[in-house]
Amino acid sequence: MSPQSLNEIPPEDGGKKEVKPPLSGHGFLGLVSFSTILPLNVHSTIQEMARFTFIWPIIGGFIGIIAGCFGWLLLYELHLSPLLSAALVYSLAIGLTGFHHLDGLVDFGDGLMAHGDPQRKIEIMRDKRIGTGGLALLLTVSLVTVTSIASLPTIYILPAIFVSEVAAKLSLVSCATFSQPLPDGTGQYFIHNMDGKLLTGSVVLTIILGFLGFNFMTVNGNYLGVIGILGGLVSGLLMVFITRKNFKWTNGDILGASNEMGRMMSLLFMVILISGSVY
Repeated sequence: MSPQSLNEIPPEDGGKKEVKPPLSGHGFLGLVSFSTILPLNVHSTIQEMARFTFIWPIIGGFIGIIAGCFGWLLLYELHLSPLLSAALVYSLAIGLTGFHHLDGLVDFGDGLMAHGDPQRKIEIMRDKRIGTGGLALLLTVSLVTVTSIASLPTIYILPAIFVSEVAAKLSLVSCATFSQPLPDGTGQYFIHNMDGKLLTGSVVLTIILGFLGFNFMTVNGNYLGVIGILGGLVSGLLMVFITRKNFKWTNGDILGASNEMGRMMSLLFMVILISGSVY
């Protein structure tokens, strides 16, 4: 990014270095409350929550366990069709987050399809109205996600959903690590709290979760879960590339969109590997 483009949107804090609050359990619970619809009744500042950005995938894993168990119940106990079960599982997964990231995906799609310079695209992304680009991206990501879940062998429904939610959050934190923050909005705090070292820790953590997810929740998953995690990482890096090219700056909408893209890419990676029967 050139110095001239950086000057187009001046820093909100006047260039002063932000003083980060200390890590606290209160901040972590605040992030859980921020990320889900769980009635924790915890009130913390966005700065306190953002300190735990690097372990956001753990919260994703919690969401994944709930949605995955729900999928297991639908398929094994209620014997619903794979497609209907997939639609219900996906609905629960996005519902548990209060559709928070889905809103970002729609806004991202609107800005992405708009013509003009980055500032114009950001203005359109922030517009409260929903455009064709947002609807098209929402439909595409939702359809691919649902059909990917429906394509999973029944035995893999629980670990695959678990891994995909972990990978979704890895996509988010990966995008945050390499992004230039837009100076106004909540997204800047999560971006400021990520760096290469913290991302390395997040990647190691998610790889472990991916490996254990499949090898403890199923008879034999081998490295399928790790491949799903890789899908989330690739998604985050791809979102960085797209964002730099179209917006230059990243906000909360783009981070939310990276979460939804990460889930889809993770499921796609796993389904493709299963279909090839090479794991």
